[in-house]
Amino acid sequence: MTLSRSLSLLICVISLISNVNALGSQSPVIDLGYARYEGTAQSNGLDQFLGMRFAAPPLGDLRFRKPAPPANVTGVQPAKEFGPVCFGLPTPLTAALVQSQNASEDCLFINVWAPSNATSKSKLPVLFWILGGGYTLDYDSNYNGSDLVESTGNNMIFVSINYRVGPFGFLASERIQKNGDLNAGLLDQRFALQWVQDHITSFGGDPNQVVLVGDSAGAGSIALHLVAYGGQPTKLFAGAFGVSPYLPTQLRVSELEWQFDLVASRAGCEKAQDPLTCLRTKSSAELQAINVGMPYPGRTKDSNFPFSPTIDGEFLTDFPYRLFEEGRFVKVPAIFGDDTNDGTIFADNVSTPADVASFLKDQYPQLSDNNTAAINALYPLQTPNPFPSHAPYFASAAGAIGEATFICPGITISTMIAQHTKSWNYRFNILTSFQIADDIGVSHTSEISFLFGLGNAGPQELPIDQDDLSYIPIIRAYYTSFVRSLDPNAHPVNGSVFWPQFNPEKTTRLLLQVNDTRLEDIPLDQKARCEFWKGLAIKLEQ
Repeated sequence: MTLSRSLSLLICVISLISNVNALGSQSPVIDLGYARYEGTAQSNGLDQFLGMRFAAPPLGDLRFRKPAPPANVTGVQPAKEFGPVCFGLPTPLTAALVQSQNASEDCLFINVWAPSNATSKSKLPVLFWILGGGYTLDYDSNYNGSDLVESTGNNMIFVSINYRVGPFGFLASERIQKNGDLNAGLLDQRFALQWVQDHITSFGGDPNQVVLVGDSAGAGSIALHLVAYGGQPTKLFAGAFGVSPYLPTQLRVSELEWQFDLVASRAGCEKAQDPLTCLRTKSSAELQAINVGMPYPGRTKDSNFPFSPTIDGEFLTDFPYRLFEEGRFVKVPAIFGDDTNDGTIFADNVSTPADVASFLKDQYPQLSDNNTAAINALYPLQTPNPFPSHAPYFASAAGAIGEATFICPGITISTMIAQHTKSWNYRFNILTSFQIADDIGVSHTSEISFLFGLGNAGPQELPIDQDDLSYIPIIRAYYTSFVRSLDPNAHPVNGSVFWPQFNPEKTTRLLLQVNDTRLEDIPLDQKARCEFWKGLAIKLEQ
């Protein structure tokens, strides 16, 4: 063989190997009809598609309206990076995060993690993640679902979305009702759920096994999807899992005209012939510049989260508490739970009972003096102070806001659901060294870091102590078992404890804690406090 033939043969072999390698590492492409997206093939056998449009940019005349279908585009679009999150409202709790986010009004993007070998016949269950943020920001955005899917042996699909928040998603007025759509942020979620029905088969998913999972306002949103349209049956989801459901005051449209007027005034539209049209002509930057806190009428201090869903007579036909109590909700298996100290990160550092009353009226302006006197009697001074670095009545304020807004709504919802279908309830109680240092107890949505795993829950991720890392598979197994089988016990791992359904009479829940996960009865004093808040729920417009 001549040298030239040998070189030619070697070049052919190298070229063949290169082509094979290129073929093996080829990025996955998904055809959604309106667009083709190129994702990333991961080494763990998953395909990752990030930042796909599920709706048109909600800009200009589409502002304050329900989402519209995305435009058709030609060519292959990149889906390798998260899209911008929706503009958030900076509060003392969230200012640093809001300022650090890649945010935009053009933010309606969806992300999917699916097994690379899945086909349209795979019919894999789908975890549909709805993020929290008090309806004022996309707080836990851009979580990475890869490890969570991998923990199931790649037998699940994970989907996450952005949705509009603050004035972009929840500004309310009869003027918007006549020339737009109320609760746009919830309609974004609903639109994304329909996107899953239309397209998840292409990723290997089962549109009949979509389970809603979310935390805080995401869990609150899940509760609202259960009661949406008066509890009208839907095929959009088969189950619901809510982590510390956020149920704030949710006012009628007529009670929110002051908020529309304030936003219009801040934007320089108060004297316009049509303030709503004027608001739609403002740039995204102009509106975001006036997206700041506000107190309720009659109050001087900003509410923690000034925007929330409104009782619009359509999506929300009545207050959620009443709809659940009357059985007007979608009857699907559901899990709700809370954290031992759900209220600590939201409470003011108060020193007197009068301070407790004032703080609570800032969040629930409907409270009377008699109401706050009763609340102070239910949440007296605790000695010794369970949070010694805080003021004397911090624990009282934290206990009241935590139970009123998160814990008791979750217990009540579990109770109502249990009267009609399968229901489970839990309390998460793993205290980390970080929480000890900050003196906040087992704070709001602490379990999220355990669910997603270290490095997957964004910059605000709660650190997990080395000794607690072994609990991650146990937490994940409960969640993913429910997504896969609508039963948290279906796929146990070493250390799992059997979790019985919630009984409205016995009120036994699962206590999640390292090396001592067990069943516990909800304490009688907590049940009594929850009954108190249930009695106030309609007055507080929850």
